[in-house]
Amino acid sequence: MRLQNCSGQRIAILLSLLALFGLSFNASAQEEQIDTLEGKKVVLDEVLVQAIRVTKEFPITFSNLEKEQLAPRNLGQDVPILMNFMPAVVTTSDAGAGIGYTSIRVRGSDATRVNVTINGVPYNDAESQGTFWVNMPDFTSSTQSLQLQRGVGTSTNGAGAFGASLNMLTDAYSEEAYASISSSIGSFNTLRNNVKFSTGLINDHFEFSGRLSRINSDGYVDRARADLDAYFLQGVYKDENTLVKALLFGGHEITYQAWNGITAEELETNRTFNSAGLYTDENGNTQFYDNEVDNYKQDHFQLHWNENLSPYWSTHLALHYTRGRGFFEQYREDEDFGDYGLDPIVMGGETVNSTDLIRRRWLDNDFYGTVFSATYTNDDLKLILGGGYNEYKGDHFGEIIWARYASDSEIRDRYYDDNSTKTDFNSYAKANYKLNRKWSIFGDVQYRRVGYQANGEDTGLVDDTFNFFNPKAGVTFDLNRNNNFYFSYARANREPNRNDYENGSPRPEKLNDFELGWRYISSNFQLNTNIYYMRYKDQLVLTGELNDVGAPLRSNVGDSYRLGLEVDANVRLSPKFVWQPNLALSDNRNIDFYFQRDGELQNLGNTHIAYSPQLVAGNILVFQPKTNLQLSLLSKFVGKQYMGNIDSEGSTLDSYTQTDFNIQYEINTNSFIKSIVLSGLVNNIFDADIVSNGYFFTYDDDFSNPGTVTTIEGAGYYPQAGINFLVGATFNF
Repeated sequence: MRLQNCSGQRIAILLSLLALFGLSFNASAQEEQIDTLEGKKVVLDEVLVQAIRVTKEFPITFSNLEKEQLAPRNLGQDVPILMNFMPAVVTTSDAGAGIGYTSIRVRGSDATRVNVTINGVPYNDAESQGTFWVNMPDFTSSTQSLQLQRGVGTSTNGAGAFGASLNMLTDAYSEEAYASISSSIGSFNTLRNNVKFSTGLINDHFEFSGRLSRINSDGYVDRARADLDAYFLQGVYKDENTLVKALLFGGHEITYQAWNGITAEELETNRTFNSAGLYTDENGNTQFYDNEVDNYKQDHFQLHWNENLSPYWSTHLALHYTRGRGFFEQYREDEDFGDYGLDPIVMGGETVNSTDLIRRRWLDNDFYGTVFSATYTNDDLKLILGGGYNEYKGDHFGEIIWARYASDSEIRDRYYDDNSTKTDFNSYAKANYKLNRKWSIFGDVQYRRVGYQANGEDTGLVDDTFNFFNPKAGVTFDLNRNNNFYFSYARANREPNRNDYENGSPRPEKLNDFELGWRYISSNFQLNTNIYYMRYKDQLVLTGELNDVGAPLRSNVGDSYRLGLEVDANVRLSPKFVWQPNLALSDNRNIDFYFQRDGELQNLGNTHIAYSPQLVAGNILVFQPKTNLQLSLLSKFVGKQYMGNIDSEGSTLDSYTQTDFNIQYEINTNSFIKSIVLSGLVNNIFDADIVSNGYFFTYDDDFSNPGTVTTIEGAGYYPQAGINFLVGATFNF
């Protein structure tokens, strides 16, 4: 791979590898500075998520990010990109610039294994189990805080967590009225505008607030433009013991497809090439279809009722509904009539069996349900009883909107039309009990019942029901006010997703997760370190392959494990300097992995699990010379990783380092405009050639040499942008 500015990259690598000799940053240490391990007081607004969130009193590995930490870099990039510098996190962007389709991996586990909830409500797509942040543009601007639990974590709603759980809390109500206008511009014709407002508490009980956002970007990759609109509306009623929230939020994205990736040769000669939409016209000229887009709308409604029944008991009840609909459009050359249920035609005495056409593949779905919890808290015991029921109904259908030869088709004919239904019920009970001043024990049991029916050509007829029992237990030892140690065990089970059925006859996967950790907190120094061992049975690992719509495919691999060490710290070097490094070392293996190579089934031994780098390190250095000025240098190192499971050198992604520079300056005007906040972000300041994602495939060739079978390998890559920038201004009223 071609490397530019090598000296700059060496400096960046040194900045990241400082974490190897230090302690490392956990975004949980970015909470308010405290000098003991005592937890913060939970306000009524946080009852929304306290049933699935944890504090340092629990034997769970976690990190927090608050609005104040997100704000300086919140200039339009998606949520995963803003989480990039958290421990054990790797992010990627199809368009290469952090806007549009973006994704996150935690401990090597892909986005389908990261359970995401918004105010305790499941967000992952029920069928694919993926998280599509492009459907919620600028959502960070309405996020109060987020918590990332690495590993299985505690019982939560939605699909089981096999890599991490991400719990997001949207904006708290505001007691004071405010309004703000925010704009940012940057590389690749990026433009983000939003307006926010709040009425403040009216008559001490009611508040209405909202946000409107628009983001446009051409992307780093050719034609990978994104046109994104979003809204967020909230109504609140509160009194001393009651909080009722009604939320309506959503987005509309039109994104030119950029999921094809590029070849190794193109990576060397034309990093921004995008083959999506490529076709040859009747004159033999290469063209690109101008509407090769993904076009999708998603609207969310949530109603939350939080009640403090007594000094000991609080409850939370939520109703939710999500409406999604949209399509992706493609120009296809020489498609067989038979694949679309059409008959051949005769022209000029010759039979025509194929045609160029433009198709739309639709998804029209509804997701609705309820989640609930009751919490009992006293000095020694925290007990949570909860659960949820959710139902998903999805229609999948395809339309031909233009064809060179239409055969016997009719307008709005559907060449496929199938549907699916998924139900998900779970109930759990979890408790943390203090045996004495030093010891506390944790227990958590969950029952989950999942039903899935589908009838697509890609899935076949599916009618499966899964019953899962997921126990968890742990112990915490408080050595003193500054040190505590924890050990936990968690069992998790998880159902296959839609693409798994397309790829074969999948089995549910099982996980035993062991976590051992130590936390130290003082006024100037905070340290979190943990060792984990995650042992899987029938893990559905990424194969490296994609299906025909760019979705990653997975396959059961029998026995496998992930073993790792994570260290993070927050070090106040002086009143003006804060150092926040983090480090994740891991060994991720398939045990006795078998693979059909050159026509023979071979035992490859213990191979690396795909997309699981052994080293991920982050580093943040914050300098705040004045209260209204903050400068940050952020770097990330991601080690070599394989895109497949056979340890082929042709499947490797090279290690890379990214270094960003961030500045924020606030001007207090004491006038109609209360303040002006100026922000700047330079990404990849050393202009490194970064490839953060790709795909890998194999196929058997038995034609080149008759009588023999040769396994052929191929790969594709998703390059990320070189040096690029975003600058913005927020006017607060």
